[in-house]
Amino acid sequence: MDPLQTILWPIKWVIEAILVAFHTGLTAIGLDPSAGLTWVLSIVGLVLVVRAALIPIFVRQIKSQRRMLEVAPQLKKIQDKSKGKKDQFSREAMSRETMEMYKKTGTNPLSSCLPLLIQMPIFFSLFSVLQEANKGQQGVGLLEKSLSENFGKASLFGIAPLHESIQSALASNPVQTVVIVIAVFMVIVMTASQFITQLQIMSRNQSAEMKASPMFRQQRILLYILPLVFAFSGFAFPIGVMFYWLTSNIWTMVQQFLVIRNMPTPGSEAALAREARLAKRAQRKGIIEETPEGDTLVIEEPQKPQRQQPVGKNRAKKKSGNNKR
Repeated sequence: MDPLQTILWPIKWVIEAILVAFHTGLTAIGLDPSAGLTWVLSIVGLVLVVRAALIPIFVRQIKSQRRMLEVAPQLKKIQDKSKGKKDQFSREAMSRETMEMYKKTGTNPLSSCLPLLIQMPIFFSLFSVLQEANKGQQGVGLLEKSLSENFGKASLFGIAPLHESIQSALASNPVQTVVIVIAVFMVIVMTASQFITQLQIMSRNQSAEMKASPMFRQQRILLYILPLVFAFSGFAFPIGVMFYWLTSNIWTMVQQFLVIRNMPTPGSEAALAREARLAKRAQRKGIIEETPEGDTLVIEEPQKPQRQQPVGKNRAKKKSGNNKR
């Protein structure tokens, strides 16, 4: 076993366990165990488990991004001090001060890449599991030989084998046009979802200070480069692996939309939009009111009058007699 397979072995074992668990459950409710759709849904289930497990890391990523936003003005001051200085000493001093700033504030510029970096071994492990299943090899764990062969021969709708890629479909004789069409469509959707995810972060969830920083310019470059990288990479990946990738991208896009809507970066366009929504909601409830001058008045909700308790006749006469005295 080569070193890479040794590293991926425990990840592959977990992936096989999750796949087999979902496959068994879907078969139990009546789906065909040999159908490609059953295995695709098992892969989707794998994504849901993996991404749910990554939610704590995603929360840490958001907090780290918030801290990066807070230190952005200080980082800009450090860069402005070394502006125009290209000597080795100045570059080392800027790098040293920057690293000290990161250490002091507990920030990490690579934290935004952490969920993606964690997913890459899972991604390649699934690729390895699918490739071995295509050869009819037994898995390292619960994916026994019969299931492995089943997985390797499974086809989506009976026309697109999950182990095929654009590259292998073009090399086959005759060319598998259906596989190419499905794979190209998935690559387009994956690339678009990745682009939309990055675009909504940069266009709506960045403050003015962040947009003025060099980091924002680097992110703009990545905005156009990363989708192209994914598009070219999709040329060689099997359809089964691309389903993992596509589902994960859609999860990320929806997750980012919810985070930007409900927990936007302070000072960003999304934060202003959220404040406007909350103000309208409060105004509808009668909590605030705008004056003609544009100021906002806080109005307390009218309190309900207390219900007067009924008084019996004997108590009323007694009370009247006491008043006469």
